[in-house]
Amino acid sequence: MRRLFPSPTQSAPSGTVPPEGTADVVGCSPPNGYRGWMEDREWTLDELAEAYAYPEPAEAAHTEAAHGWLRANMVSSVDGAAHHEGRSQPLSSDADMRIFGVLRGLADAVVVGAETVRKEGYRPAKAREAFAARRAAAGQGPAPAIAVVTASLDLDFSLPLFTRPLVPTVVLTGAAADEDRVRAARAAGAEVVFVGEGATVDPARVTGALAGRGYTRLLTEGGPRLLGQFAAAGALDELCLSLAPLVAAGDAPRIMNAPGLAVPERFRLASVLEDDGFLFTRYCRP
Repeated sequence: MRRLFPSPTQSAPSGTVPPEGTADVVGCSPPNGYRGWMEDREWTLDELAEAYAYPEPAEAAHTEAAHGWLRANMVSSVDGAAHHEGRSQPLSSDADMRIFGVLRGLADAVVVGAETVRKEGYRPAKAREAFAARRAAAGQGPAPAIAVVTASLDLDFSLPLFTRPLVPTVVLTGAAADEDRVRAARAAGAEVVFVGEGATVDPARVTGALAGRGYTRLLTEGGPRLLGQFAAAGALDELCLSLAPLVAAGDAPRIMNAPGLAVPERFRLASVLEDDGFLFTRYCRP
């Protein structure tokens, strides 16, 4: 793996301040040390964790979601497919999964849509020894909570995601959700949180509801419909997009599959890593 952007013109000692203009994206600034960034090698988990560190609360205060920082992590083929035959794994790679694990290791909660839970066979997040000290220092639990966004609550509450998580799974739904399904979720051990006045979920309220429970470092893994809803609500702060050197064709959706924005929202490029033809990009709201 090597860094393509920001790209120093020459190696500098660790601790050197990045060149002017490369660290002006709040919450998306690259770490200070440039040593080894251009070397094509396997990065350590600590290096990746520093590269993808969440902003400090004071740095995130400029956003509309000052109560939490919502980062998305998605993979796409070069022709725009968000998955192949219903799953994202065929578009992934070892480096992509390594970054996937790091992003989870840094998050307080992973926000995901119910359809993705069903298709991808979601399980509870695991505690990883490599992140234990970092999480403890940040006041985090042993693993991120999984927060499932669902209007219908059409989920199998007998699955380990609900019955055997290290941290109770959160179910985000509307206040008018079916009462029997709400009781079933709670009976399985899930925490049900209402984030909409009717039967649907208001994506603009998700980050605030989770922040109220101490989850401010948020990661969403989609799917495309949920991610599009977050973007339309102005709730998305950061997009980590893995671009796979693969062509999928077919009719798979894009990484965001929702009604178009009235005015396209501009994001700023924060960093680009490359490994075996895969590009790992980060974009942040200015």
